[in-house]
Amino acid sequence: MDALLDLKGRVALVTGAGQGVGRQVALHMAAHNAGGIVVNDFHAERAKAVAEEIAHLHGNALPVACDVTDFGAVTAMFRKAESKFGRIDILVNNAGNAGPTQGLADIKPFWETGPDDWASWLGTNLYGVLNCTRAAIPGMLSRNEGRVITVISDAGRVGEPHLAVYSGAKAGAAGFMRGLAKAVGRNNITANCVALAGVNTPGVAGLVPDEDTMKKILRSYLIRRLGEPNDAANMILFLASDAASWVTGQTYPVNGGYSVSV
Repeated sequence: MDALLDLKGRVALVTGAGQGVGRQVALHMAAHNAGGIVVNDFHAERAKAVAEEIAHLHGNALPVACDVTDFGAVTAMFRKAESKFGRIDILVNNAGNAGPTQGLADIKPFWETGPDDWASWLGTNLYGVLNCTRAAIPGMLSRNEGRVITVISDAGRVGEPHLAVYSGAKAGAAGFMRGLAKAVGRNNITANCVALAGVNTPGVAGLVPDEDTMKKILRSYLIRRLGEPNDAANMILFLASDAASWVTGQTYPVNGGYSVSV
């Protein structure tokens, strides 16, 4: 199985890779023969720390601080990455939530919000995906090969009443990926999504005040635990590998049974 998941020297760029799922994706890829990994995060110190972890695994990493909602900054990040590694073969759109400052704890009911509140959710979860994919696709087309993997949320599949705009942004990203898959499939480029439920990351940890609350939350999961970054990274690595070379336009839930809808 490890041979099937060998990345064969391909170069990956992972957004939001300074912690949580993105960090583990970067480490997984380093451990499976990635030729280089661009570690993106809004916070430069986080990106640098993960790049150093990859170096300890004898991998080759480039930390780049960049806000994915800024198309100019994204374009500059790709230029820097291509200057070092020559190409980007795998794009993992992992950056999410509402950017670097607002978390899930800050959410108000939709009817108490306005366009300024929506912008941060749409910016990171939809426009960030568009920006990075736009920067990555021309090189993939020129080489007639590539992988684009976008991390969405089960909120984008089934909807969440307290996360209406977030749900819409994630659903939009999934719809974009399906359209992209149809546009570039003939060029041997795959485009897929991984839909996550609650994962034990720094962003989620602060939302659960006590053990009783956690038990109530876990009643919604068929497997009575939160996910771990490894759970998500395993699926993302699979989609990046040759094992998934005939898989495109799909959304794969990695959610412990939080939802079972198609």
